Formats: sequence, C-alpha cells, structure tokens
Amino acid sequence: QVQLVESGGGLVQPGGSLRLSCVASGIIFSRVRMGWYRQAPGQQRELVAEILGGGSAGYADSVKGRFTISRDNAKNTVYLQMNSLKPEDTAVYLCKASLGFSEHWGQGTQVTVSS
Repeated sequence: QVQLVESGGGLVQPGGSLRLSCVASGIIFSRVRMGWYRQAPGQQRELVAEILGGGSAGYADSVKGRFTISRDNAKNTVYLQMNSLKPEDTAVYLCKASLGFSEHWGQGTQVTVSS
C-alpha cells in the first residue's frame, strides 16, 4: 500500500527556516507527481508546491522566492525548503502523491511561525 510520512515541522520565528521531508513507499516514486499542501484551522487545503517526476516544479504565488520543492528519487523523498517564514505560513503541511487513478496523502506535520 501507499504510505507517505512527513517530518520536519516545528516552531520557528518569523524569518526563520524549516525543511520538510516526505518519505514515500508503495509507489514507483520516480514516476509520481508529488506535492506539498497546507491547511490552517477552518481553512481549505491549498497547494503550496508541486514537482513532477522529471523535476519540473510549480509554486503558489504566496511562497515563490521563499520555498523550494525538490526530490531525491533514490531516497523516495520529496522536500520542501521553507525560508523567510511568515506567520501566515502557519499550517499543517501535507504531502500528496498523485497517480493516474488515485491520490494519496500523508498525515501532515505542523509548522508554526510565531515570535
């Protein structure tokens, strides 16, 4: 079965940095589109960044220039490097694997940006 396990969340001050990781199993990772989403309490889940198997990436306008998505196919891992963090970045960050017939989600990792 498909499993996605996120890590790397925590509490940081505004302007700080975090790197999130998502380790996938149960898929041919190099063929799968991976994404990072976030959801704050009472809010809709929103796309933060997405990366294709070949490495092409896209970002939400709110994080362009601050966040970088990358993947290491040898480690079945997708990363989200988050720099210059703002309080409005506070959310649960979730990893998603998109297949042709289904989507799979991790449980999420909490990111809190506060002084």
